[in-house]
Amino acid sequence: MEPGGPDHRAVCAVLGDLTAAWDAHDADAYGALFTADATYTSWVGTHYAGRQDIVAGHRALFDGVLGSTRLTDRVLSVRFATPDVALVATRGDTYETAPPAQPSKVQTYTVVRDDGAWRIASFHNSARRPVLERVQFLWMPGSRPEAER
Repeated sequence: MEPGGPDHRAVCAVLGDLTAAWDAHDADAYGALFTADATYTSWVGTHYAGRQDIVAGHRALFDGVLGSTRLTDRVLSVRFATPDVALVATRGDTYETAPPAQPSKVQTYTVVRDDGAWRIASFHNSARRPVLERVQFLWMPGSRPEAER
């Protein structure tokens, strides 16, 4: 698949729609971007199985602790494993007033063409340790990935 081509743009648009649904605290719109059998692992390790579980969990979160948050997301890479499967890596974070300069999390998405539309089949969110990352890059410069140069 061509970088910047129609499928690449469509996959990135799914992430844009995901951010918009989060910012609106709309659990139904958020969940609609996932396949019916999607898996979702939060940065604290909570594992949701299926769209219904993702919607119910995010409805509770949006009605509670995440109700005043917004989402920021920066795409690091999009790679098509097949014409219908994209592997996406991002840096992201939640915030209330201004997006952080250095997002504290890294995400991996598996986005699939599902009944003609691109949807998220799997999502995994991990905490990022930027200080340790910088120390590693200083100590072992060759360990710095291309995306960090």
